Amino acid sequence: MVDLKIAQDLVATDNDKRAAALKADYEALGANLARRGVDIEAVTRKVAEFFVAVPSWGVGTGGTRFARFPGTGEPRGIFDKLDDCAVINQLTQATPNVSLHIPWDKADARELKAKGDALGLGFDAMNSNTFSDALGQAHSYKYGSLSHTDAATRAQAVEHNLECIEIGRAIGSKALTVWIGDGSNFPGQSHFTKAFERYLASMADIYKALPDDWKLFSEHKMYEPAFYSTIVQDWGTNYLIAQTLGPKAYCLVDLGHHAPNTNIEMIVARLIQFGKLGGFHFNDSKYGDDDLDAGAIDPYRLFLVFNELVDAEQRGVNDFNPAHMIDQSHNVTDPIESLINSANEIRRAYAQALIVDRKALDGYQQDNDALMASETLKRAYRADVEPILAEARRRAGGAIDPIAAYRASGYRKKVAAERPASVAGGGGII
Repeated sequence: MVDLKIAQDLVATDNDKRAAALKADYEALGANLARRGVDIEAVTRKVAEFFVAVPSWGVGTGGTRFARFPGTGEPRGIFDKLDDCAVINQLTQATPNVSLHIPWDKADARELKAKGDALGLGFDAMNSNTFSDALGQAHSYKYGSLSHTDAATRAQAVEHNLECIEIGRAIGSKALTVWIGDGSNFPGQSHFTKAFERYLASMADIYKALPDDWKLFSEHKMYEPAFYSTIVQDWGTNYLIAQTLGPKAYCLVDLGHHAPNTNIEMIVARLIQFGKLGGFHFNDSKYGDDDLDAGAIDPYRLFLVFNELVDAEQRGVNDFNPAHMIDQSHNVTDPIESLINSANEIRRAYAQALIVDRKALDGYQQDNDALMASETLKRAYRADVEPILAEARRRAGGAIDPIAAYRASGYRKKVAAERPASVAGGGGII
């Protein structure tokens, strides 16, 4: 029996207040979509089957490079984090898996698995951390990790990733995500070619230890904390890494890891075309790697990314099964509310992409009718698919309005009374 953190009768009572309005809205949308030749039930079933993993670190308050302002009731460790993640899944029915970050979430694997089982949660990709120093480690990553000039430091970073794999195997994970902050801050500081060679050799050692049924995701990022050059700075370099390592290696796309105005949806299309799209870290960005809530700044871009994903899905691209995970930092909101909202926005983009008139779009593209091709996408994007999202949640036992149900539950106030207040830090450490 699943340990529910919010009383299900509270969710049911809140749903009862909204059921009649949802029924009317759903029927009206269904009639509208039917005139376009779209079966609302088919779309609702697809949306209900679409899941996105939540990051364990996302349920704590984040920060900037300058300050961190803790929230009330912050999780004290991984087991509190899992409780908070269970609330998100209970209300959205969209986030049944949690992605762990080691060493932040390091604990006995049997206890992690038992806690996840009790909460009805599974575990998504494991995330290693060689971009900061752990307490007591022998060698510092100040000047790099997997690409460090010192062999002992590289070996330490490799060993940490192997440990992440072993923990992941014990709890049911099937992937390892590797993001490093390696690079340089000054011209001449690092030899570009030699540093990349060292990185590839270290990643090859990690790849060799990967179980047969696992995937290795490498993640590119244009800058930060290395501001002059970064080892894995763009999708082209990332693609070279995946090609070099082998068939279990894939590229992971974080929506905030690109220069402003980068055509991310085209990058997604290229990686799909050549079989190396591993998955996503969903968030949003205005200026850089802002880690804002998904869809908060540019929801149309999120839709355009999903347009490529649905296109590939409907074309039957071979072995197409990208991983989906949220990666956000919540500085001024309740992290649980932001993650609930982001899961909803990600599903919204998926639903909108599902109702694109693909036949009409293909015709306009063939005829070079730029205006009508664009309008075909916009017509799907402008559709209010909220009734589909709400109905998918309701049928699965979630909340019609998950934010309202969460606030009515008093969960944040309850855990604030149980968990000691967090102390503000001088830096933005999640």
